[in-house]
Amino acid sequence: MKLLVTRQLTPAVEAKAAAEFDVTFRNGAVPMTEEEAHAALQGYDALLVTLGDKVTAQALQGDLRARIVSNFGVGYNHIDAAAAKARGIVVTNTPGAVTDATADVAMTLLLMSARRAGAGERYVRSGAWTGWTPTQFLGQHVTGKTVGIIGLGRIGAAIARRCHFGFGMQVLYYNRSAKEAGFPARQVTLDALLAASDFVVVAVPAAPETHHLIGAAEFARMQAHAHFINIARGDIVDEPALIATLEAGRIAGAGLDVFEKEPFVPEALRRLENVTLLPHLGTAALEVRDAMGFMALDNLIAFRDGQMPPNAI
Repeated sequence: MKLLVTRQLTPAVEAKAAAEFDVTFRNGAVPMTEEEAHAALQGYDALLVTLGDKVTAQALQGDLRARIVSNFGVGYNHIDAAAAKARGIVVTNTPGAVTDATADVAMTLLLMSARRAGAGERYVRSGAWTGWTPTQFLGQHVTGKTVGIIGLGRIGAAIARRCHFGFGMQVLYYNRSAKEAGFPARQVTLDALLAASDFVVVAVPAAPETHHLIGAAEFARMQAHAHFINIARGDIVDEPALIATLEAGRIAGAGLDVFEKEPFVPEALRRLENVTLLPHLGTAALEVRDAMGFMALDNLIAFRDGQMPPNAI
């Protein structure tokens, strides 16, 4: 089975891939273009792709050799799964492996935004700090506050657990269906969540129905002291609307691990002091990236061996 791995993975994952398949490591510094993806689908039995690789409907046209696309990651909005299915191509992802790591980064951003940690760290590095004062970099308390989580799937539920058990926070959530969290968590409408929450966390998957789910109208419903956190996908948020909201001081701050046109981050966003920016660190821990890679390979191995991949989409 001829496999293309589109980006550099951890040594352990690459070693297993080499042992199991006739593998080519592209190791590209940037994601595959639509044209590159089309050529790969024509030349390989299987692709192991990741964030940004453009496996679009156009790339899936024509005479294709590939029969499976294994995604390294849980989000797969860079793959046209419906077009792949129509061509008889199986698409898989890696749920579960990313849950706790991504929830941890959500809490990192929530705390950094609330306590102005990014601005404080930059201040120390600048050499301008002259010592502790009672009113310097006053942020907001987190313990006992209300968090609103948009999307209570695996990752949203993991964030909710951390907020409830770690910080005694009241948990509100917006979700298509009610969920049993195992602790007090109240399902509300999106408008009610935005109006009542001290911290709003986005944890829904990227899909056509969630594109720009959060825009100017939604930011206008948030409280002036509230913080907005996004660890999901950048295009769920209308980025210009977020920038305008932060520039006007209509909310207290934001913490972002994802961006609408990643890796492009607008200068207007970069120069704001009331936003914490991370370079998509959600799953950036060695053991997590190993687990993701092994899960992606397990999907490929099952398919190769005539079995249904455990994480087929």
